[in-house]
Amino acid sequence: MSLSDSQAVVSVVAALAILAGLAGVVLPGLPALPLCWGGVLVWALFGDAGPGRWAVLAAATVVAVGGGVVKYLWPGRNLKRTGVPASSLLAGGLLGLVGFFVIPVVGLPIGFIGGIWGAERLRLGSNQLAWPATVQALKAAGLSMLVEFLAGLVIAVLWVAGLLFA
Repeated sequence: MSLSDSQAVVSVVAALAILAGLAGVVLPGLPALPLCWGGVLVWALFGDAGPGRWAVLAAATVVAVGGGVVKYLWPGRNLKRTGVPASSLLAGGLLGLVGFFVIPVVGLPIGFIGGIWGAERLRLGSNQLAWPATVQALKAAGLSMLVEFLAGLVIAVLWVAGLLFA
């Protein structure tokens, strides 16, 4: 079985979209799971992998939707249990975005941590209480990123399996 030039281009475009999606887990502005899923969609629509491509697309859709739901619900439930409000995460996200442009590369995490800590310091009134709440919020953000990355990785594995077996 030989790939025509157009099939190679479709596969490369799909691979680049999936890689960009995986990078999007840590880079702001890149929608991670939609990019991964979009790569599989391009491959399924324009590739010549046979009927198995639709099964791969269906499985990737389930993983993308499931991962998108779990990445918000699981960390959010942990934050509610520890008492950290969504407004603190919003403050961290906004300051992280500002930090990203003010201090290239390292400004995002510095701004995110500083924003959460500042919001929690204002809300709780003490450094001793603000720091543990900040740590809990950082754990929730890390869990969200891990879930999103794993979902993107599963989509990538499904796509590679589709390339090899569909």
